[in-house]
Order: sequence, then structure tokens, then C-alpha cells
Amino acid sequence: MKLRTFIFGAIAGAGTLMACAAPASAYVYCNREGDCWHADERYQQPGIRFEAHPDDWYFHRHWGERERMHWRDYHEGRGYWRNGIWITF
Repeated sequence: MKLRTFIFGAIAGAGTLMACAAPASAYVYCNREGDCWHADERYQQPGIRFEAHPDDWYFHRHWGERERMHWRDYHEGRGYWRNGIWITF
């Protein structure tokens, strides 16, 4: 009985670890004006162009006066930043 409980616990623990180790799908989008923001999902809007980057791209940038890109805070809902103003789809 104890061996069966141990095996079941090991399988359940391995399943939990695999679920937690799955990569989160998050993206960084930038537009031509240099506004960059974080999004939880991939999206496209006809007539509007964004550059999509993986989430860790943010950490490999030098944000500041010399960069033409500006980090914008997270905004709830679907939309995009344009010249510092949030535009909702």
C-alpha cells in the first residue's frame, strides 16, 4: 500500500513540475515611433505595424536617453501605444 501511495505521489509531483515549467507566452511589441510595451498574447491589427519580440528581449536592451525606444507601462485590454497614448482596439 505504501509503495502505491509513493508512486502516485511521485507521478503527481512530476506532473505539477511539468505544468509549472511550461514557458509563459508573453511578448514585447514595439511600433515605429519607439513605443514598446508588454502583451500577454500575440495579436495583429490590420493597417497597424508592430515588431513582436520574446518577453526576455526587454532585459537585453539599454533603455534611456540614447535609445529611440521608450518603455510604456502595462495596460489592461487589447490595444497599442502610439506616441505615448494607449489606443484600444
